[in-house]
Amino acid sequence: MEKTIGVTETAPIPQQRGEQLLDHAVRYTEERHWDVFAGTWLEHAEGRELCSCGAAACAAPGAHAAVKDWAAVATGSAVQVRRVWGKRPDASILLPTGRTFDALDVPDTAGFLALARLERMQRTLGPVTLTPDHRMLFFVLPGAAAKVPDMVRRFGWSPSAIDLKVRGEGEYVAAPPTRVGGRGAVQWARRPTPANRWLPDTDELIDALAYACGREAAAERARRSA
Repeated sequence: MEKTIGVTETAPIPQQRGEQLLDHAVRYTEERHWDVFAGTWLEHAEGRELCSCGAAACAAPGAHAAVKDWAAVATGSAVQVRRVWGKRPDASILLPTGRTFDALDVPDTAGFLALARLERMQRTLGPVTLTPDHRMLFFVLPGAAAKVPDMVRRFGWSPSAIDLKVRGEGEYVAAPPTRVGGRGAVQWARRPTPANRWLPDTDELIDALAYACGREAAAERARRSA
């Protein structure tokens, strides 16, 4: 069974540091068969790091789409990836969702609780990212957006009452080791390995995730009323 972040790991792909973004982008296309596209990047100006988009209050500096037609330029070709990052080696790595995977997006406190629960139950797990904005994204098979609301209700929760989002068709996620301004880099809480090449379906994870998000929501309500 794989171990989660914070524990020494020996998984072969990809390493978090010491490699160029190009190397990671190529591995995602060649080893995972994921489409990727280059996003914005960070620029140094007046002692600060600013997003290449030029917005002073950018919500995701250096880690969002740089063009409107990003879906059309996303590619699974390693040759094309080398060409793109060869021209802009500091561009962020972005992965379209709704193609080879969707992502279940939850607060990291709920995510770690769910991850531990799922591992105890020996459930099938895919890659999981941890973002500098304290979110965890669980990669699952496409089609999650259509299933999640009814599944959440079936487990006794209101979809609007818990912080569980689905990143699906028409959206994208930032891939490790993309850095989000000065907040830090996107990391793997559970790395891509040959063992998790086949992704789980949403129904294999949703009970643990809904429970963890429901607990988090209840705790937040209790803190507000205290």
